[in-house]
Amino acid sequence: QVQLVESGGGLVQAGGSLRLSCAASGSIFRFYDMGWYRQAPGKQRELVATITIGGTTKYADSVKDRFTISRDNAKNTVYLQMNSLKPEDTAVYYCWMVVQGSGPPRNSWGQGTQVTVSS
Repeated sequence: QVQLVESGGGLVQAGGSLRLSCAASGSIFRFYDMGWYRQAPGKQRELVATITIGGTTKYADSVKDRFTISRDNAKNTVYLQMNSLKPEDTAVYYCWMVVQGSGPPRNSWGQGTQVTVSS
């Protein structure tokens, strides 16, 4: 059983910054890809950024040059540094990891953390 716990969300003014963290715990043998998704009210969940086990990153066009994803494998943690935030970044942010525990690799999700950007 793997648990992902996010932190770092909150309320910020437009132009401000936040840093999200997501730590994994439980029976973990190996990590693979990690990432962040978000879901705004009335919209589908969308990819924000991903990072492979080798450190290759991918970003949604809407967040390129503003957001940075990183990972610390020793701490079982993935981060999302969000700068120059805009009101349209308001959403619940979910971390995602492909984790291998006692069985095959599986998708794991955090519970979500609210990010609200005021204009």
